[in-house]
Amino acid sequence: MAMALWKGNEAIAEAAVRAGIEAFFGYPITPQTELLEYMSERLPELGRVFLQAESELAAINMVYGAGCGGAHAMTSSSSPGISLMTEGMSYIFASEVPAVVVDVMRGGPGLGNIQPSQSDYFQLTRAAGHGDLHPIVLAPSTVQEAVDLMYDAVPLAQEYRTLVILAADGSLGQMMEPAWMPPMRSLPAESERPTWATRGAAGRPKRIITSLYLNEDDLEALNIRLQAKLRTIQESEQRWEEVETADADVLLVAFGSVGRICGTVVREARARGFKVGLYRPITLWPFPTPRLRELAGQMRQILVTEMNAGQMLDDVRLAVEGRCPIGFYGRTGGVIPFPDEILEALVDLVDAPEAAPARVSGEAP
Repeated sequence: MAMALWKGNEAIAEAAVRAGIEAFFGYPITPQTELLEYMSERLPELGRVFLQAESELAAINMVYGAGCGGAHAMTSSSSPGISLMTEGMSYIFASEVPAVVVDVMRGGPGLGNIQPSQSDYFQLTRAAGHGDLHPIVLAPSTVQEAVDLMYDAVPLAQEYRTLVILAADGSLGQMMEPAWMPPMRSLPAESERPTWATRGAAGRPKRIITSLYLNEDDLEALNIRLQAKLRTIQESEQRWEEVETADADVLLVAFGSVGRICGTVVREARARGFKVGLYRPITLWPFPTPRLRELAGQMRQILVTEMNAGQMLDDVRLAVEGRCPIGFYGRTGGVIPFPDEILEALVDLVDAPEAAPARVSGEAP
């Protein structure tokens, strides 16, 4: 398909269709509603399933049910809606059912507003349901990357029989950019459906998919198996981007839309004579710790920048292990930081490394 101008939400939806999503269940909430609206037309055109659920709770459990039947199923929502889905996400993870969720983040906490934010980082990487679980979390910075990661999310979910979340934000969902669409994947034939799926019991032993294990030894055995799977994902699926890190002695660390903004900061800082690089995690989980730890050994300072009060900051600190000072600059409430703001914070950090400033805009240094 030739390059065309796409709105972020609609591009993600079309990429999901082309990746092989057969069933979508969702509930409208800004700033992701266009994704649901696009699916409401596109999937029936192809003879696939679209259903607007009565709530986010219903939507995630419909995804669970369709996934148990072997269908490639997904939902999308925004921050408060994702909060409602977390119980279902835990059931999906424990039952080892492949599923894809898109979170187009908005300002919070509470009902908040419909402006862009990155304040779901903890929710997605730390608390996407109760229990010892981690979904794979992919964080695009452009519409094209959102398309590419969405196209990857479906086979990742199927390969690991796990939950994959695409973590975008309101600005990415609403912006329009040129993007290439990948080819349409063929849907699996009935004979190609997974052997664990509950697709009728004629002529075979029964199949049971559950997350309920009343015997503690059985539940611990499940957890041991799930943790082994998570270790495999950690070893195999870390993704990141580096910009101008070869000679850098100051490193910006940012993800998603802010990572994109920091690309401009790197160019402006280097024009002023600063040796600045950018490390942009693409997988928020598994967090790409080893390479960041290695880079920290060559840095005088690191500045973490997010549209929140400092959530990825914790993972950066764990990765760096005190190898160099770490500063922070954040905007909250749906405010997008400008490059000159981040550059000013970067200059402050370079001028006073011992202070290692860690603040949200509006706070005293």
